[in-house]
This record gives sequence, C-alpha cells and structure tokens, in this order.
Amino acid sequence: MKIIIEEYCSQWPEMFFEQRKCLLGKFDLNQIVIEHIGSTAIPGLAAKPIIDIMVGLIDFSKVGSLVSKCVELGYNYFPQYEDVMPDRRFFKKTNEMDVATHHIHMVPLGGEFWDRHLLFRDYLRCHPDIAADYGALKKDLAKREWNDRNEYSDAKTEFIKQVEMLTRHSNG
Repeated sequence: MKIIIEEYCSQWPEMFFEQRKCLLGKFDLNQIVIEHIGSTAIPGLAAKPIIDIMVGLIDFSKVGSLVSKCVELGYNYFPQYEDVMPDRRFFKKTNEMDVATHHIHMVPLGGEFWDRHLLFRDYLRCHPDIAADYGALKKDLAKREWNDRNEYSDAKTEFIKQVEMLTRHSNG
C-alpha cells in the first residue's frame, strides 16, 4: 500500500473549521472541546490529506450518546477499536471515491491521548525546523510500499517519541 503525502494546503484549516461547525451544531457545547490535530494542523507541514479532529469530552461516560450524532454527519464509526482503545472512539469520513477525508478521535478531555496530541501539535507549530524534519521523514517513508497504515505509523514512532520527550523538557 502506498501512503500519499501532500505539501501543506492552506485550505486544511478551513476544512477543519467547517467540520467543527457541523459538530458544534450537533453537540452540547458545555460537554465538548474540539481541536484540529495531526499534520494538517501544522502550517507548512506535508501530510496525508486527512483532517484529524479531536473531540474532548468533559464526561466521557456520555460518549455513547454522541456516536449517532457523528454518524448523522456522514462519519463511519469503528466500534472494533473500543477493545484496544477503550478511552477513544474513532470515526472516518470519506468522499465519493471512498477516500478518507476526515477522522474524528473522541477522547476524554485532559486525558493522555488529548494531552499528548496537543503537546505534539503545539511543539511542531513553535519549532518549524523540527516540523520540517518530520515532513522529510514522512515523505521518505511515503516512497516505500507498506502492508497497511499501521506499519507506516509505526515507522514514525521513534521520531514522535523524541518530540514528546522534548515537549516534556520544555514544559518542565
């Protein structure tokens, strides 16, 4: 399987805000916080052209009532991931050619997934040199043939862990 990495697109933030607006129209605003995460959230960074949206729930016990609201917005829900990641609900939206365009990661607000992804995003936003290194790594990895997306993701793990260590040192 080939991984497609595209140069940064200035429309990615707009695509996020469009979906954020749709989600806010479905959810109780007192229950959630919505953030743009992943490489499309980092200006100038090459990325898979999939908008990653993180929905942080103040009370994760209410997650079950929100699944149908995402499905109503055209997202496919993947319940099989609940066993592996009980504190995350995963959704994917595709276009008419069945190509993924958006992912939703519904997680507890302030939980480990939430904090880790925001720290990584914010660190790369503040350190364009490291973001450029990450982009170069992703472009290099995209030249290879992969068995699946997880294999590609695993190949980025060492870099991501190094950045996470830097975020811990810079936050004290």
